[in-house]
Amino acid sequence: MFTASDHLYMSRALQLAERGLYTTSPNPRVGCVIVNQQKIVGEGAHLKAGEPHAEVHALQQAGALAKGATAYVTLEPCSHHGRTPPCADALLKAGIKTVIAAMVDPNPLVAGQGLAYLQSQGIATQSGLMQTQAQALNPGFVTRMVHQKPWVRCKVAASLDGKTAMENGHSQWVTSEAARQDVQHWRARSCAMLTGVGTVLADNPRLTVRDIPNARQPLRVVVDSTLRTPIEAHILQDSPVLIAYAQDPQQRAQQMKDLGVMLFHAPNAQGKVCLATLLRHLASLQMNEVMVEAGQCLNGALMALKLIDELIMYYAPKLMGGAAQNMFAMPSLLHMDQAIQLDIQDIRQFGPDIRLIAQPQYHQALPYVD
Repeated sequence: MFTASDHLYMSRALQLAERGLYTTSPNPRVGCVIVNQQKIVGEGAHLKAGEPHAEVHALQQAGALAKGATAYVTLEPCSHHGRTPPCADALLKAGIKTVIAAMVDPNPLVAGQGLAYLQSQGIATQSGLMQTQAQALNPGFVTRMVHQKPWVRCKVAASLDGKTAMENGHSQWVTSEAARQDVQHWRARSCAMLTGVGTVLADNPRLTVRDIPNARQPLRVVVDSTLRTPIEAHILQDSPVLIAYAQDPQQRAQQMKDLGVMLFHAPNAQGKVCLATLLRHLASLQMNEVMVEAGQCLNGALMALKLIDELIMYYAPKLMGGAAQNMFAMPSLLHMDQAIQLDIQDIRQFGPDIRLIAQPQYHQALPYVD
């Protein structure tokens, strides 16, 4: 169905799409290559919401050479008016003859309508070329559109015996500077950072992106059932911040609002924060990818509820002892059949530490792309 040349051009389009890895949210990362007589005459990538889409940049570069050419796009061209005009109209006006899309847009506002419109105007269309890679480039956008939840990525730094902190809570630093620098890239591609009040009280983190040029700062989200977050906490010093809570026994809600903190009230039957409701709320705020950096309690609660889509696990070559804190606080399992199976996507080394990327097999996971 697709030729070797088709794969080559779409591979280039996917490379271009990665240029928006840290900047396009809430929009998807999209790349476009325009080919005329087996030569690339135009390239483009979507870099920021509200700015021209990949197709527009590629068409501008191609100029008159776009007439009669083939456009390779990593995502179906839009056919509706959003912040920018429809890309389908731009392709039609430029005289593009064929459009090949890696995947159909999961956005209900598009969902095949872009390709159908182009076909109705006499442009040949195909889709499905390197679809798996295109989906992996936008796991959060796809998950938000299809399941109304963000892609939840949980980062854990542990010793080889699976411990994240000493029994007394001391945890700085489990892993090396090289591993911690790699974490910054994952933060930079995330729309939100999620942690628990226990981590705020123990470590006082900022959870900001550092040393990544042009990266935006993600929304910081704290799960704090009874609003115990100290007003002097580092995480409250840099906006934006959202605290999800269930109860307010000390009447601190207004104080938090006065500090500019966004509050989200989401109690469950146990008087804790309903994590599924929180994630749906984050999806409604157009959060595509959420990165969890928390302690064993929140990690375990998310895993037990099957809300984690991907694990980024850094293992340091050290042993911390049996009484040290674990990665996931979960109910005891009695049989191996109850164990959560992991699909390992990638293993590589950063300094002395090993980074393992895996996806729990309790759902249909999207493939990993670095």
